[in-house]
Amino acid sequence: MLTQSATNVIENNTFNFPILSLIIFIPLIGALVLMIPGLFKNQAIRVFTLAITVLDFLVGLTLLFGFDSNSKYQMQFAEHIEWIHAFNVNYHVGIDGISLLLIQLTTVISMVAILAGWSSVQKRLREYHIMLLILQTGTLGVFCVLDLFTFYIFWELVLIPMAIIIGIWGSDNRVYAAVKFFLYTLVGSVLMLVGIIALYFAHQNLGGGLLNGTPYGGFDWFVLKGDAPQFDRTFQDLIFLAFTGAFAIKVPLFPFHTWLPDAHVQAPTAGSVVLAGTLLKLGGYGLLRFAVPLAPQGARDFAPLMIALALIAIIYGALVTLMQTDLKKLVAYSSVSHMGFVVLGIFIGTQQSVDGAVLQMVSHGLLTGGLFFCVGIIYERLHTRDISAMGGMAMRMPIYAGLFTVLMLGSTGLPGLSGFIGEFLVFIGTFGTNPWVAAIASVVIIISAFYLMWMFQRVVWGPAKPSSANFPDLRPWEGVGLVTLVLLAVAMGVYAAPLFNVLQQPDHAIFTALTTNGTELLAWMRHLLP
Repeated sequence: MLTQSATNVIENNTFNFPILSLIIFIPLIGALVLMIPGLFKNQAIRVFTLAITVLDFLVGLTLLFGFDSNSKYQMQFAEHIEWIHAFNVNYHVGIDGISLLLIQLTTVISMVAILAGWSSVQKRLREYHIMLLILQTGTLGVFCVLDLFTFYIFWELVLIPMAIIIGIWGSDNRVYAAVKFFLYTLVGSVLMLVGIIALYFAHQNLGGGLLNGTPYGGFDWFVLKGDAPQFDRTFQDLIFLAFTGAFAIKVPLFPFHTWLPDAHVQAPTAGSVVLAGTLLKLGGYGLLRFAVPLAPQGARDFAPLMIALALIAIIYGALVTLMQTDLKKLVAYSSVSHMGFVVLGIFIGTQQSVDGAVLQMVSHGLLTGGLFFCVGIIYERLHTRDISAMGGMAMRMPIYAGLFTVLMLGSTGLPGLSGFIGEFLVFIGTFGTNPWVAAIASVVIIISAFYLMWMFQRVVWGPAKPSSANFPDLRPWEGVGLVTLVLLAVAMGVYAAPLFNVLQQPDHAIFTALTTNGTELLAWMRHLLP
């Protein structure tokens, strides 16, 4: 066991087995196997890739049985291997409740993404599935690593396969969208790299660090978290901006959101499912894991700005969504609005709002990932995303229409579905701090209900078009993917108590970081818009 008293966080590994490494690298091993020439062909490639994602999901489920949500805040299933001794770079992984939920979300979305491209992707099949598996490894690595150097490697590993998926298997304007996505993310990554290097040298200037008598620091989350109170205010402000620049782009937060609609519209269905289901969560996770704990004073200083940008994203995203006639672009812009609640919940900084932010990330992955799957199903049959060309799907495809209904109602925040839990908690936490901010954000409930109902009426209940007369209802793989997401959304909406249990300790740590010695933030919030 490793202990770092300065951070009041401990580590353990319940299984005494590198379970996290197994979860992270199962997809990469699968990708390497797929690279063997002639081993798999055509349908066998799809089946093998699906089997790898199912295996990873099943291994990931074991974390639920070994996770202790009742003990003092700790990083569980920890692994630590020395890597580059000269710079104290280590392979250091461990998870808390936030990571646990996002790992489960990632493994589920990865399975669904394979099903989403089961029949629509025909060219370069091997390369396509290799990219999806590498993308899964990168995403899981981001959610597990506690060494900033290793974190940066996994962060960049996510960028490359996603850009390739958009650029090769996307729609007509795919190259433009892929380059835009790559450049936006790369700029943010450079800012974060500068912040990581600055933290490394700041730690060295404090005299380095020992853990149990062994040099341990430089890039390690534990040590840098313990160093944070010793960094002066200006340095913390700069570190916060450097990290938040990368994470705000990935969320995406206004005004760094313009890459998202292009990427979603041009990406293949599976790419959109993964992008909405897991990749946007990297930004919210980065804020929770790195930006706030490593620069708590910077987070308190810039919380008012982050709250203001979140409010703009919530309202702006909803208003722009109202104007869309392209079904996929409508769902894409709605993500800007929904993810704005994540940022708002984090920087409001109450226990309820931070809980809501994490649950909103999980819910958004299930619901919006499912909506993109629904868009892909219609596009594969109709070959257009124009809402005016759709209609009458309740008559032509009743099973599809029923599942689409649940996903749409969940996105509106209907009680009993997962979308209600996260947004409600963010509102509760915000009302307790400043009712005016909550009132402004609550306007989006009306707007989102309007654009989702407007879209749903035209796609599902509008007059049936002759072009849809022979449309088949859901194929088996489509049904399995959508039913999986719908069942999880219902389960989360009906019984969310286990999720609160695993989030209590890590979210309290975020709440403490934002409020300790932060009376100026609370005072600002209480007097905002008096």
